[in-house]
Amino acid sequence: MRVIRDYTYVDPADRGASVAIGNFDGVHIGHQTVIDLARQAGGPLGIMTFEPHPREYFAPDAPPFRLMSREARANRLEKLGVERLYELNFNAALAGLTPDEFARNVISEGLGLTHVVVGADFCFGKGRAGNASDLERFGAEMGFGVTIAALLEGDNGQVSSTAIRTALTEGRPRDAAAMLGHWHRIDGPVVGGEQRGRKLGYPTANMSIEGLHPPKFGVYAVLVDVLDGPHKGYYQGAASLGVRPMFNGDVPNIETYLFDFSGDLYGAELSVALVDYLRPEETFDGLDAFIAQMDADCAEARKVLTAL
Repeated sequence: MRVIRDYTYVDPADRGASVAIGNFDGVHIGHQTVIDLARQAGGPLGIMTFEPHPREYFAPDAPPFRLMSREARANRLEKLGVERLYELNFNAALAGLTPDEFARNVISEGLGLTHVVVGADFCFGKGRAGNASDLERFGAEMGFGVTIAALLEGDNGQVSSTAIRTALTEGRPRDAAAMLGHWHRIDGPVVGGEQRGRKLGYPTANMSIEGLHPPKFGVYAVLVDVLDGPHKGYYQGAASLGVRPMFNGDVPNIETYLFDFSGDLYGAELSVALVDYLRPEETFDGLDAFIAQMDADCAEARKVLTAL
């Protein structure tokens, strides 16, 4: 997959794509439907998205909301067969384009796209002044095709990144997975910790969740992919996500204990899938009670994961 970030200079080989446009946070089943429509239009399959996310650009101090990092999004899109990722730099110049200028300067002349697919609620241009119907009109004038995809309804209502965030906030990872079409994953490198878990008999792989929407704090049954290094492979485990109130923590992270594993994972890239929410974070009357609860958590997680 080729990544293109500047629409003002594009290699001729990267023009002529059929592209789905959006932020694709989570790459959920609604996004996948839009991508499939772009695939059906023919030509190289592309995605146009924006970095930073426009919401981050306009409200940089807002709480973290992203379901996945740009790297995780790119990896997921590549697995879906995307050949061109137009990950455009979202800056003042791009934000200031009128709908007509965006269609002409970016889609038609800049990237030379042959076909674009957007959701029915798509808005674009300065002040979000343009809508899907406007894009259809511009396409007819400027020579690119436009498909407007209907919004997808799931068992619990409209599928959206917002609905997925709500499910995760409420500790419903399986409902989030039904909308995503895959388990919600937290990806990143294993970072150094205080090695407290090792001393308690539960060594954990610690990862930052900085910049990501925080799921409900607590303990989860998880599936873990170690993506590189000598321990590369697939594991089951239990993870604690939150601020570690037992030890007066204040920076949220995720600490994952891999079942039946022995080895050093520092620096390795992990992908941790949240399967079931087991219990909230708690404090305990001493380490013995804490270890007994961890024993129970791991037993419950094994039971959950064996039943998958």
